[in-house]
Amino acid sequence: MRIGLAQLNPTVGDLAGNRCKILDAYTMLVAQGAELVIYPELIVCGYPPRDLLFKRRFVPDVEDSLRQIAASLGEVPALIGTVETNTSGEGRPFYNAVAFCHRGQIATIARKCLLPTYDVFDEDRYFEPAAQPTVITHAGRRIGLTICEDIWTHPMISTRRLYHGLDPLKQLATQHCDLVVNLSASPWHNEKGGVRQTLVTDAARNLGCPVVYVNAVGGNDELIFDGRSLVADAQGRVVAGLEAFREELRVVTVPTARGATASARAAGEKIPAANASPDIAPTFDQPEMADIFGALALGLRDYGHKSGFKRALVALSGGIDSAVVGVIAVAAFGAENVVGVSLPSAISSQHSRDDARILAQNLGIRFDTIAIADAVTASENALGPSFQGLPRDVAEENIQARVRGVIMMALSNKFHSLLLTTGNKSEMAVGYCTLYGDMAGGLAVISDVFKTQVYALANWINADARRAGLVPPIPQSSIDKPPSAELRPDQKDQDSLPPYDVLDAILKGYVEEGLSRRDLTTLGFAEAVVNDVVRKVDLNEYKRKQAAPGLKITPLAFGVGRRIPIVQKYVS
Repeated sequence: MRIGLAQLNPTVGDLAGNRCKILDAYTMLVAQGAELVIYPELIVCGYPPRDLLFKRRFVPDVEDSLRQIAASLGEVPALIGTVETNTSGEGRPFYNAVAFCHRGQIATIARKCLLPTYDVFDEDRYFEPAAQPTVITHAGRRIGLTICEDIWTHPMISTRRLYHGLDPLKQLATQHCDLVVNLSASPWHNEKGGVRQTLVTDAARNLGCPVVYVNAVGGNDELIFDGRSLVADAQGRVVAGLEAFREELRVVTVPTARGATASARAAGEKIPAANASPDIAPTFDQPEMADIFGALALGLRDYGHKSGFKRALVALSGGIDSAVVGVIAVAAFGAENVVGVSLPSAISSQHSRDDARILAQNLGIRFDTIAIADAVTASENALGPSFQGLPRDVAEENIQARVRGVIMMALSNKFHSLLLTTGNKSEMAVGYCTLYGDMAGGLAVISDVFKTQVYALANWINADARRAGLVPPIPQSSIDKPPSAELRPDQKDQDSLPPYDVLDAILKGYVEEGLSRRDLTTLGFAEAVVNDVVRKVDLNEYKRKQAAPGLKITPLAFGVGRRIPIVQKYVS
């Protein structure tokens, strides 16, 4: 069977725009000879719709859009991810569903069995689960239908059963399917691609039939979807894989006889793109930093463009964090649509000013300098009577950061540019950032990137430029010099923080893995250092609750996936 894989980038709630994408892809894939077209999960409305589902007209509008799509289809059927109203009067109000559309009609609706409620997922809030997966018959072939989480029951994922033993793949194993498909909107995080490939190939091997996995691509809020749709034959061999971090259409010839040997050839037209290409292996093995950079650029581009922003604004300090964010902004928006701003104070070093200017020149972006010394002095003078007799401390230091925030937000408002914050995950974790200062902005691009990863990303960016015969954009001095917020003379991050390799290891254990202080000291970290880091993480929860949304690239990011109370007294 020649199957059309429609790896598309939907926008949540853009029913008309998504419908056009769906129909355009159908036309192109049918023209290439597809006999069945498969789309990602919830492609009609975009994923995740979250509480849009509770708006009175939203789901009826989604269902109407699906009917319009179905009415436009011809002899070639399509499997389309959608929302279905639960009319039973029991359970959650909706189903996460897939519609089998054929000859202008919605022929069958299948429903998702396993509803994730961990990390960023909250599907049980909206959807009622199905008791078992649906099998349809088309062209004499039995096709098992699964949706995303339905195949995430592999022992490598978790030793704990999340769904009371329900396993849709085991249920399908008794149904003698000729083909199993999985419609997904699986958010990306670092190193996840290989896990998905194992899930699909093992499922094909265990079921004894090919498995076709079609994933969404693009950014929606903090989530990034990487695509990487793939097809595995009955022996569990990958016979076709689509690109990462971009839309693509491909027609793949899949041997649907049970136990058939792999002989598939892939041919198709990419979006945007050029020529048909044979059997391209999935790009799961590209360098880690290339993956992270591609994800961040896509996430930023979609967050900006889907929100109506065409331009980006970055405060360039001369440090490594703002440099990396500047490079990502250029990749996302183009150099002509990015403005870098230097905001020197009375204590800003000349090398920091120079590094900011050189970065902007290398990137080819507009570069403005707005001195803040007078504004800082005016603020301190205004506060003088209230601060009289008190020693200078962090209150005065933060005036600089907050003056910068006021100026950058004014520029953002005036020129309708998306202001990007430049704080990394290490800083956000321990509160090494100023609320209403450098935290001001519309998107926290690297808030899920540890400081050690920022250095690795900067080195990769420069090395990648050299490989392309270009000037490395980030000044080497921005990478080499000790990191500093420059809020007081000769300030260094390591004055109040452990070395970043130590800090990041502790944060990974405490924040991402849930380890206790005792666990961390058992691993060899100094007790005093662990106690200080953990105390800072816990004390600064209130800051993170007020931070700009950030792009998720790790298994556990600050934000919707980590819901720690602000007011709490538990000490681990």
